[in-house]
Amino acid sequence: MIYISHRGNIEGKSEKKENNPDYIMKAVDKGFDVEIDVWFKNNDFYLGHDSPMFKVDKEFICKEAFWCHAKNIEALYEMSKLNCHHFWHQNDDYTITSKGIFWAYPGKELSKNSICVLPELSNYKSFDCLGICSDFIMRYKNEINQNVNRG
Repeated sequence: MIYISHRGNIEGKSEKKENNPDYIMKAVDKGFDVEIDVWFKNNDFYLGHDSPMFKVDKEFICKEAFWCHAKNIEALYEMSKLNCHHFWHQNDDYTITSKGIFWAYPGKELSKNSICVLPELSNYKSFDCLGICSDFIMRYKNEINQNVNRG
């Protein structure tokens, strides 16, 4: 199971910290992958959900642990030229990342090659999928590990 922190959150939403490079790296240091929101503007990459906020270099977004969500077409195009894991989606039921993994909209049916996104917004009974992306990723990791140890 791949455990993905949503914008750096691991134990709940923190909109003031989301997508901040320091906040993101704390999640990586705790062993999580991280979904980050990436913009490209004026020849530079930025992180931020609703707008470009934190300027970063291309080496930063290409870290192995990152799942880069392109927030504008320029970011999608520029990341397609790099060796970074990226994707685009808005309200699509599914999208396919640059590594061929299915990114499932919250509440949609899962497959063995999909990421369950924000399960806290849905009523999943089990997680028969490749990974989970959540604002509460620590909780899901602990629950799944406890169930594995009991089973």
